[in-house]
Amino acid sequence: MAYEINEQKKIGIGLIGFGITFTFLGVILFFDMGLLALGNIFCLSGVAVLLGWHSTWQLFTRRTSYKGSVSFLVGFFLIFIGWPIVGVILESYGSIVLFSGFWPACKAFLCHIPILGWLFQYSFLFFDRFKLKSGS
Repeated sequence: MAYEINEQKKIGIGLIGFGITFTFLGVILFFDMGLLALGNIFCLSGVAVLLGWHSTWQLFTRRTSYKGSVSFLVGFFLIFIGWPIVGVILESYGSIVLFSGFWPACKAFLCHIPILGWLFQYSFLFFDRFKLKSGS
């Protein structure tokens, strides 16, 4: 396997999983601020444990990622002061901008999971069926 998963990385992945779960529940339960705040704390701590504190700090303070960092942190703050819908929208945009460089590594990791890996490797089989035929 190309990626070594030690105990610290397992904890980081677990914290990120809890964060995504709490955030999902917070959105489903009409933007519950408590669940959204817990999800944010779990996600941030999971990223910090997974990448390391120094790498996380560099991720948020790089000159190329200021737009994503500012929108993510403003969204984080808005959730805590009581504007959860606007906060989630800003956080989502910030997350996409900040973590867009990680998608190839995530795809490579997910390709090693039995069923998901097959879907990622042979996704062209599914998308060919949904293409519109020209001239029809």
